[in-house]
Amino acid sequence: MSHTIKKPVLHLLFVDDHTELRNDMAEFFARHGNDVEQCDDGQQALDRVEQKAFDVIVLDLVMPGRSGLDVLKELQARHAECEVVVLSGEATIEAAVEAMKLGAREFLTKPISLKELERLVHKAYETGQLRKENRQLKAVLRRQQAPPRIIGQSPQMQEVFRLVARVGPTDKPILIQGESGTGKELVARALHEASPLADKPLVVINCAALPETLLESELFGYEKGAFTGAAGMKPGLFEVADGGTLFIDEIGELAVALQAKLLRVLEDGTLRRVGSVKERRVQVRLLAATNRDLLQEVREKRFREDLFYRINVLTIQLPPLRQRPGDLGELIEHFVGPEWRLDPDVTPTLERCSWPGNVRQLQNAIDRAKVLAEDDRIRVENLPPEVVDGLRLPSRLAKGEVDLFTCTRRHVMATYRSHRGNKSGTARALGISRRTLYRLLQKYDIREACKR
Repeated sequence: MSHTIKKPVLHLLFVDDHTELRNDMAEFFARHGNDVEQCDDGQQALDRVEQKAFDVIVLDLVMPGRSGLDVLKELQARHAECEVVVLSGEATIEAAVEAMKLGAREFLTKPISLKELERLVHKAYETGQLRKENRQLKAVLRRQQAPPRIIGQSPQMQEVFRLVARVGPTDKPILIQGESGTGKELVARALHEASPLADKPLVVINCAALPETLLESELFGYEKGAFTGAAGMKPGLFEVADGGTLFIDEIGELAVALQAKLLRVLEDGTLRRVGSVKERRVQVRLLAATNRDLLQEVREKRFREDLFYRINVLTIQLPPLRQRPGDLGELIEHFVGPEWRLDPDVTPTLERCSWPGNVRQLQNAIDRAKVLAEDDRIRVENLPPEVVDGLRLPSRLAKGEVDLFTCTRRHVMATYRSHRGNKSGTARALGISRRTLYRLLQKYDIREACKR
């Protein structure tokens, strides 16, 4: 059985002052299923490019008013991602060389063959896609580290693995729910690896780690001069993830204004960078995670109902570590590693802890013990005080208290002291966001004296 490869829909702009030729080109490409627009002068074309992103621009060099070379210079300065095929009825080697220096991808002389133009347009588009993939790969490599594997033989984790294998290959949004530290990002990476987009970018952003103003520019990008300090243009993570997967961790922390912008991207695939009116198109599979009860957040008007149903097509619920005690031994062995030895009372001490911060807290406790150990042997005194105390904290979750239920005053104080007042380290050890930690410090009246 033969299979035909479906050609992509190209977004094209034809710029030529010769009306008949311009119409012929536009109609030819429109008949082949592409999205086409026309302009009859250079300034009009530049104005349109400010409003919409095009895959390829077919540009006449000789036009009244702003010439094709003028347009090319402007495109190179402000819209370098545009691919341009240049046309000229007065072709010279000098003009061709100058156009190529200014960023033109292909050069074709009039009279033209529409078939040849089609070949060059698709060639320019493919070159642009390769350049974009190269930018994406560089951006992802700068942000991404090799993830550890997901560990667990318990029935609860086997159910998670079954769901990943079942829903990973779909293109639907997936919501990953679970307490802080349960491994939501690892599951997101496993879903991406199980999808047809595994060879495309996986881009990760944590909403709890960034203030609202910075989060907007990270997600959607910004233009030069959009705000103080914006010295250049920067694509957002939606653009970096175009064609691949975007994982938004702690989506429940997203401000309502940004929820509206996110919903628009998910609904029609368009976005605008901060400081720009230009629409850009992206095709991204969304994975989202939260440790909040989003349905309760919807009821209390802190999370948009339409966005909730948009991202909650499929759900994976991760169990807390206290509900999978059979996995604790394997996790300890994994984090300790073969080069370290444990005193006999270390494992029982670890087993007594209820691990409110889940797997992340366990890993942090073992990492801390390795740093404090005097040789290759880990002793109980190397463990954090809150672990040695063996605090068995409430196992039931108070309604609406997703982050706070395990955080008694004693536990927060012990963790804060052990990290000498370092809020980032304390939040990581507790498995909560810095924002939640600030609320707890205020709630329990834990003062700076805890640093000493």
